[in-house]
This record gives sequence, C-alpha cells and structure tokens, in this order.
Amino acid sequence: MPETTTNVRLHELLDYVRQGKIMEAMREFYADDVVMEEPAYGKTEGLAANLEREQKFVESVAEFKNFETPHVAVGDNTGIYENVMDWTTTDGNDVHVEQVVVQTWNADGKITHERFYYDTGGA
Repeated sequence: MPETTTNVRLHELLDYVRQGKIMEAMREFYADDVVMEEPAYGKTEGLAANLEREQKFVESVAEFKNFETPHVAVGDNTGIYENVMDWTTTDGNDVHVEQVVVQTWNADGKITHERFYYDTGGA
C-alpha cells in the first residue's frame, strides 16, 4: 500500500480506536464540517454534533471486547475498511457488529465524510 497521507492517517485512526481512544480520534481525525451517516441514525452534520452522538455511544459501553479490521483499502482521498467489533453495554447486553466504512479525506488529513454500512436487522 502506498504511503499516502490518507493511508497513514487511516491507519493512525484505526490504532486510536484499537486503544479505546474514540473521543480523541474524533477530535484528531475529523474535520469541523464532517458528515457521518449510519443506517440506524441517519446523517449527523458537523463535528460538534458528532462528538455529542459519539459520547453517548461511549457512555453506553461497559467493556470493549474486540476491534478487528481484516480489510483496509485506500485510494485518492478515500479510505475504506471492514471491521468487526464486540462490546458489552452498560445494561449487560453483548453487541456484535460487522460493518464497512467508507471515508472521504481532505488534503489536511481530516475526514470530511464517513458512511457506515451494516445490517440493522430490519427486513
């Protein structure tokens, strides 16, 4: 994989998440005008709104058990990765998620758009 800014920054971001530094990752890697999209939540626009949403998620987690990224791909200002995550919620439920994440990065090494693809169990 070529050592582009996007490639380096994406791998740094994944390392933050593996270390449980989720809120720090948001501040370090996401642009002020970032738009994040998830099937379960829709679009969240702006870093402040995404920080608030992500903080609620972090507070709902009692224990992170697993974060794997078996596939990572990088193109021009684009990062794509597959990840598998497992955690236990504060109310004792075990959660397993398999998803694909597609990101657009700007020239400053910040994510401007991120979309998550996963099965919500509906259909």
